[in-house]
Amino acid sequence: MKKTRNTSVDTTVTDFILLGLAHPPNLRTLLFLVFLVIYILTQLGNLLILLTVWADPKLHARPMYILLGVLSFLDMWLSSVIVPRIILNFTPTSKIISFGGCVAQLFAFHFLGSTQCFLYTLMAYDRYLAICQPLRYPVFMNGRLCTILVAGAWGAGSIHGSIQATLTFRLPYCGPNQVDYFFCDIPAVLRLACADTTVNELVTFVDIGVVAASCFMLILLSYANIVHAILKIRTADGRRRAFSTCGSHLTVVTVYYVPCIFIYLRAGSKSPLDGAVAVFYTVVTPLLNPLIYTLRNQEVKSALKRLSTGRRLVNEDK
Repeated sequence: MKKTRNTSVDTTVTDFILLGLAHPPNLRTLLFLVFLVIYILTQLGNLLILLTVWADPKLHARPMYILLGVLSFLDMWLSSVIVPRIILNFTPTSKIISFGGCVAQLFAFHFLGSTQCFLYTLMAYDRYLAICQPLRYPVFMNGRLCTILVAGAWGAGSIHGSIQATLTFRLPYCGPNQVDYFFCDIPAVLRLACADTTVNELVTFVDIGVVAASCFMLILLSYANIVHAILKIRTADGRRRAFSTCGSHLTVVTVYYVPCIFIYLRAGSKSPLDGAVAVFYTVVTPLLNPLIYTLRNQEVKSALKRLSTGRRLVNEDK
Protein backbone atom coordinates (compact mmCIF):
# COMPACT_ATOMS: atom_id res chain seq x y z
CA MET A 1 0.00 0.00 0.00
CA LYS A 2 1.21 3.49 -0.82
CA LYS A 3 0.08 6.47 1.20
CA THR A 4 0.12 9.71 -0.72
CA ARG A 5 -0.89 13.30 -0.50
CA ASN A 6 -2.15 15.05 -3.59
CA THR A 7 -0.74 18.41 -4.66
CA SER A 8 -0.75 20.33 -7.87
CA VAL A 9 2.80 19.20 -8.58
CA ASP A 10 3.38 15.60 -7.52
CA THR A 11 2.55 12.83 -5.07
CA THR A 12 4.87 12.36 -2.13
CA VAL A 13 5.64 8.86 -0.87
CA THR A 14 5.23 8.48 2.88
CA ASP A 15 6.20 4.83 3.13
CA PHE A 16 7.99 2.14 1.15
CA ILE A 17 7.37 -1.53 0.47
CA LEU A 18 10.42 -3.78 0.82
CA LEU A 19 10.02 -6.55 -1.75
CA GLY A 20 12.70 -8.61 -0.01
CA LEU A 21 14.63 -11.55 -1.40
CA ALA A 22 13.20 -13.41 -4.38
CA HIS A 23 12.46 -16.98 -3.35
CA PRO A 24 10.28 -19.95 -4.36
CA PRO A 25 7.07 -19.98 -2.28
CA ASN A 26 7.62 -23.59 -1.23
CA LEU A 27 10.90 -22.61 0.46
CA ARG A 28 9.41 -19.78 2.53
CA THR A 29 9.22 -21.71 5.79
CA LEU A 30 12.71 -23.17 5.38
CA LEU A 31 14.24 -19.76 4.63
CA PHE A 32 12.40 -18.25 7.58
CA LEU A 33 13.96 -20.86 9.88
CA VAL A 34 17.42 -20.53 8.31
CA PHE A 35 17.58 -16.76 8.75
CA LEU A 36 16.06 -16.97 12.23
CA VAL A 37 18.71 -19.47 13.32
CA ILE A 38 21.46 -17.35 11.74
CA TYR A 39 20.23 -14.28 13.60
CA ILE A 40 20.05 -16.08 16.94
CA LEU A 41 23.51 -17.64 16.50
CA THR A 42 24.96 -14.27 15.45
CA GLN A 43 23.62 -12.57 18.56
CA LEU A 44 24.69 -15.37 20.89
CA GLY A 45 28.14 -15.78 19.32
CA ASN A 46 28.99 -12.09 19.41
CA LEU A 47 27.51 -11.68 22.89
CA LEU A 48 29.69 -14.55 24.09
CA ILE A 49 32.81 -12.87 22.66
CA LEU A 50 31.79 -9.55 24.20
CA LEU A 51 31.21 -11.08 27.63
CA THR A 52 34.43 -13.10 27.46
CA VAL A 53 36.53 -10.03 26.66
CA TRP A 54 34.80 -8.11 29.44
CA ALA A 55 35.12 -10.90 32.03
CA ASP A 56 38.74 -11.93 31.42
CA PRO A 57 41.25 -9.49 32.96
CA LYS A 58 43.92 -10.59 30.50
CA LEU A 59 41.76 -9.84 27.46
CA HIS A 60 40.05 -6.60 28.39
CA ALA A 61 43.38 -5.06 29.36
CA ARG A 62 44.77 -5.48 25.83
CA PRO A 63 43.80 -3.18 22.92
CA MET A 64 43.57 -6.11 20.48
CA TYR A 65 40.73 -7.66 22.45
CA ILE A 66 39.08 -4.34 23.23
CA LEU A 67 38.82 -3.85 19.47
CA LEU A 68 37.49 -7.40 19.09
CA GLY A 69 34.81 -6.65 21.69
CA VAL A 70 33.81 -3.48 19.84
CA LEU A 71 33.63 -5.49 16.59
CA SER A 72 31.28 -7.99 18.24
CA PHE A 73 29.10 -5.13 19.49
CA LEU A 74 28.94 -3.67 15.98
CA ASP A 75 28.08 -7.05 14.47
CA MET A 76 25.20 -7.50 16.89
CA TRP A 77 23.70 -4.15 15.92
CA LEU A 78 24.40 -4.49 12.20
CA SER A 79 22.66 -7.86 12.18
CA SER A 80 19.71 -6.41 14.10
CA VAL A 81 19.30 -3.60 11.57
CA ILE A 82 19.04 -6.00 8.61
CA VAL A 83 18.10 -9.59 9.49
CA PRO A 84 14.74 -9.08 11.28
CA ARG A 85 13.46 -7.34 8.13
CA ILE A 86 14.58 -10.30 6.04
CA ILE A 87 12.81 -12.69 8.39
CA LEU A 88 9.58 -10.67 8.11
CA ASN A 89 9.80 -11.06 4.34
CA PHE A 90 9.06 -14.78 4.77
CA THR A 91 5.90 -14.16 6.85
CA PRO A 92 2.43 -12.90 5.88
CA THR A 93 2.99 -9.67 7.82
CA SER A 94 3.08 -6.30 6.08
CA LYS A 95 6.29 -5.44 4.28
CA ILE A 96 5.70 -1.70 4.57
CA ILE A 97 8.38 0.46 6.16
CA SER A 98 7.67 4.09 6.93
CA PHE A 99 9.63 6.85 5.23
CA GLY A 100 11.29 7.70 8.54
CA GLY A 101 12.01 4.03 9.19
CA CYS A 102 13.67 3.75 5.79
CA VAL A 103 15.83 6.80 6.55
CA ALA A 104 16.79 5.35 9.94
CA GLN A 105 17.66 1.95 8.48
CA LEU A 106 19.83 3.43 5.72
CA PHE A 107 21.62 5.70 8.21
CA ALA A 108 22.15 2.92 10.75
CA PHE A 109 23.48 0.51 8.15
CA HIS A 110 26.03 2.95 6.73
CA PHE A 111 26.93 4.30 10.17
CA LEU A 112 27.65 0.82 11.54
CA GLY A 113 29.20 -0.44 8.31
CA SER A 114 31.65 2.45 7.94
CA THR A 115 32.51 2.30 11.65
CA GLN A 116 33.33 -1.38 11.15
CA CYS A 117 35.49 -0.43 8.17
CA PHE A 118 37.49 2.00 10.33
CA LEU A 119 37.69 -0.59 13.11
CA TYR A 120 39.26 -3.18 10.80
CA THR A 121 41.91 -0.58 9.96
CA LEU A 122 42.59 0.01 13.66
CA MET A 123 42.91 -3.72 14.21
CA ALA A 124 45.49 -3.92 11.42
CA TYR A 125 47.37 -0.97 12.95
CA ASP A 126 47.29 -2.69 16.34
CA ARG A 127 48.76 -5.89 14.88
CA TYR A 128 51.39 -3.89 13.00
CA LEU A 129 52.57 -2.20 16.20
CA ALA A 130 52.47 -5.43 18.21
CA ILE A 131 54.55 -7.40 15.71
CA CYS A 132 56.72 -4.76 14.03
CA GLN A 133 57.20 -2.36 16.96
CA PRO A 134 56.88 -4.58 20.05
CA LEU A 135 58.99 -2.37 22.32
CA ARG A 136 57.01 0.75 21.43
CA TYR A 137 53.64 -1.00 21.45
CA PRO A 138 52.70 -0.06 25.05
CA VAL A 139 53.34 3.60 24.21
CA PHE A 140 51.66 3.79 20.79
CA MET A 141 48.67 1.56 21.64
CA ASN A 142 47.72 1.93 25.28
CA GLY A 143 44.22 1.80 26.70
CA ARG A 144 43.67 5.55 26.53
CA LEU A 145 44.80 5.87 22.92
CA CYS A 146 42.75 2.81 21.96
CA THR A 147 39.64 4.44 23.46
CA ILE A 148 40.30 7.67 21.56
CA LEU A 149 40.78 5.80 18.27
CA VAL A 150 37.59 3.78 18.76
CA ALA A 151 35.66 6.96 19.57
CA GLY A 152 37.10 8.52 16.42
CA ALA A 153 35.92 5.53 14.38
CA TRP A 154 32.40 5.89 15.78
CA GLY A 155 32.43 9.64 15.09
CA ALA A 156 33.66 9.22 11.52
CA GLY A 157 31.08 6.48 10.95
CA SER A 158 28.24 8.72 12.14
CA ILE A 159 29.38 11.49 9.78
CA HIS A 160 29.52 9.07 6.86
CA GLY A 161 26.07 7.67 7.65
CA SER A 162 24.60 11.16 7.99
CA ILE A 163 26.01 12.28 4.65
CA GLN A 164 24.65 9.25 2.82
CA ALA A 165 21.20 9.42 4.42
CA THR A 166 20.88 13.18 3.85
CA LEU A 167 21.93 13.02 0.21
CA THR A 168 19.64 10.06 -0.51
CA PHE A 169 16.49 11.45 1.07
CA ARG A 170 16.85 15.07 0.01
CA LEU A 171 15.54 13.89 -3.37
CA PRO A 172 11.79 13.82 -4.10
CA TYR A 173 10.05 10.44 -4.07
CA CYS A 174 6.70 10.54 -5.83
CA GLY A 175 6.11 6.87 -6.61
CA PRO A 176 6.33 4.00 -7.14
CA ASN A 177 7.31 3.05 -3.59
CA GLN A 178 8.38 -0.57 -4.02
CA VAL A 179 12.03 -1.06 -3.02
CA ASP A 180 13.35 -4.06 -4.97
CA TYR A 181 15.67 -5.10 -2.18
CA PHE A 182 15.53 -6.59 1.31
CA PHE A 183 16.42 -3.35 3.13
CA CYS A 184 16.62 0.38 2.45
CA ASP A 185 20.01 0.84 0.82
CA ILE A 186 21.28 3.59 -1.46
CA PRO A 187 21.22 1.91 -4.91
CA ALA A 188 17.73 0.44 -4.47
CA VAL A 189 16.19 3.61 -3.00
CA LEU A 190 17.75 5.94 -5.58
CA ARG A 191 16.02 4.01 -8.36
CA LEU A 192 12.70 5.33 -6.99
CA ALA A 193 13.71 9.00 -6.90
CA CYS A 194 11.77 11.42 -9.11
CA ALA A 195 14.89 13.40 -9.98
CA ASP A 196 18.29 13.06 -11.56
CA THR A 197 20.47 10.88 -9.32
CA THR A 198 23.76 11.38 -11.14
CA VAL A 199 25.23 13.57 -8.41
CA ASN A 200 24.12 11.14 -5.71
CA GLU A 201 25.67 8.19 -7.52
CA LEU A 202 28.90 10.10 -8.00
CA VAL A 203 29.08 11.18 -4.35
CA THR A 204 28.26 7.63 -3.22
CA PHE A 205 30.95 6.22 -5.46
CA VAL A 206 33.55 8.75 -4.31
CA ASP A 207 32.60 8.76 -0.62
CA ILE A 208 32.34 5.01 -0.16
CA GLY A 209 35.18 4.44 -2.60
CA VAL A 210 37.52 6.79 -0.74
CA VAL A 211 36.61 5.35 2.67
CA ALA A 212 36.87 1.73 1.55
CA ALA A 213 39.96 2.20 -0.62
CA SER A 214 41.82 4.24 2.03
CA CYS A 215 41.09 1.73 4.78
CA PHE A 216 41.91 -1.21 2.53
CA MET A 217 45.23 0.29 1.41
CA LEU A 218 46.21 1.04 5.02
CA ILE A 219 45.35 -2.55 5.96
CA LEU A 220 47.41 -3.94 3.07
CA LEU A 221 50.33 -1.68 4.00
CA SER A 222 50.13 -2.81 7.62
CA TYR A 223 50.10 -6.48 6.67
CA ALA A 224 52.87 -6.11 4.14
CA ASN A 225 55.06 -4.88 6.99
CA ILE A 226 53.70 -7.57 9.29
CA VAL A 227 54.53 -10.39 6.85
CA HIS A 228 58.01 -8.96 6.40
CA ALA A 229 58.49 -8.91 10.18
CA ILE A 230 57.04 -12.42 10.67
CA LEU A 231 59.45 -13.90 8.15
CA LYS A 232 62.28 -12.64 10.35
CA ILE A 233 61.01 -14.55 13.38
CA ARG A 234 63.45 -17.39 13.98
CA THR A 235 61.19 -19.90 15.70
CA ALA A 236 58.57 -21.83 13.78
CA ASP A 237 56.13 -21.59 16.71
CA GLY A 238 56.51 -17.80 16.80
CA ARG A 239 55.81 -17.53 13.08
CA ARG A 240 52.82 -19.85 13.39
CA ARG A 241 51.23 -17.85 16.21
CA ALA A 242 51.78 -14.55 14.44
CA PHE A 243 50.35 -15.85 11.15
CA SER A 244 47.38 -17.40 12.98
CA THR A 245 46.41 -14.12 14.63
CA CYS A 246 46.85 -12.09 11.46
CA GLY A 247 45.17 -14.74 9.32
CA SER A 248 41.96 -14.31 11.31
CA HIS A 249 41.92 -10.59 10.65
CA LEU A 250 42.74 -10.93 6.95
CA THR A 251 39.97 -13.49 6.51
CA VAL A 252 37.42 -11.12 8.05
CA VAL A 253 38.66 -8.15 6.03
CA THR A 254 38.42 -10.13 2.78
CA VAL A 255 34.85 -11.32 3.33
CA TYR A 256 33.85 -7.77 4.27
CA TYR A 257 35.52 -5.66 1.59
CA VAL A 258 35.04 -7.79 -1.53
CA PRO A 259 31.20 -7.78 -1.34
CA CYS A 260 31.16 -4.03 -0.51
CA ILE A 261 33.27 -3.24 -3.56
CA PHE A 262 30.99 -5.42 -5.70
CA ILE A 263 27.87 -3.58 -4.54
CA TYR A 264 28.85 0.09 -4.27
CA LEU A 265 31.61 0.66 -6.80
CA ARG A 266 29.50 -0.39 -9.78
CA ALA A 267 27.33 2.69 -10.29
CA GLY A 268 23.84 2.01 -11.63
CA SER A 269 24.23 -1.76 -11.56
CA LYS A 270 21.07 -3.87 -11.37
CA SER A 271 22.76 -7.25 -11.25
CA PRO A 272 20.66 -10.10 -9.82
CA LEU A 273 23.76 -11.09 -7.86
CA ASP A 274 23.63 -7.90 -5.79
CA GLY A 275 21.07 -9.34 -3.38
CA ALA A 276 23.00 -12.56 -2.82
CA VAL A 277 26.28 -10.69 -2.31
CA ALA A 278 24.64 -8.23 0.07
CA VAL A 279 23.20 -11.11 2.13
CA PHE A 280 26.71 -12.46 2.52
CA TYR A 281 28.26 -9.36 4.08
CA THR A 282 25.17 -8.19 6.01
CA VAL A 283 24.03 -11.58 7.33
CA VAL A 284 26.81 -14.15 7.04
CA THR A 285 29.85 -12.05 7.95
CA PRO A 286 28.53 -11.03 11.41
CA LEU A 287 27.94 -14.74 12.04
CA LEU A 288 31.42 -15.75 10.86
CA ASN A 289 33.38 -13.17 12.89
CA PRO A 290 32.99 -14.91 16.28
CA LEU A 291 33.79 -18.29 14.71
CA ILE A 292 36.88 -17.02 12.90
CA TYR A 293 38.30 -15.28 15.95
CA THR A 294 37.55 -18.07 18.42
CA LEU A 295 38.66 -20.98 16.25
CA ARG A 296 41.94 -19.33 15.27
CA ASN A 297 42.80 -17.51 18.50
CA GLN A 298 44.23 -19.60 21.31
CA GLU A 299 43.86 -16.89 23.97
CA VAL A 300 40.16 -16.43 23.25
CA LYS A 301 39.62 -20.20 23.25
CA SER A 302 41.41 -20.48 26.61
CA ALA A 303 39.29 -17.68 28.08
CA LEU A 304 36.10 -19.31 26.75
CA LYS A 305 37.15 -22.62 28.26
CA ARG A 306 37.75 -21.04 31.66
CA LEU A 307 34.42 -19.22 31.41
CA SER A 308 32.53 -22.38 30.47
CA THR A 309 34.03 -24.39 33.33
CA GLY A 310 33.29 -21.64 35.85
CA ARG A 311 36.92 -21.16 36.78
CA ARG A 312 38.16 -17.81 37.89
CA LEU A 313 39.31 -15.73 34.92
CA VAL A 314 42.86 -14.87 35.79
CA ASN A 315 46.01 -14.60 33.76
CA GLU A 316 46.78 -18.30 33.70
CA ASP A 317 48.48 -18.21 30.33
CA LYS A 318 51.40 -16.09 31.47
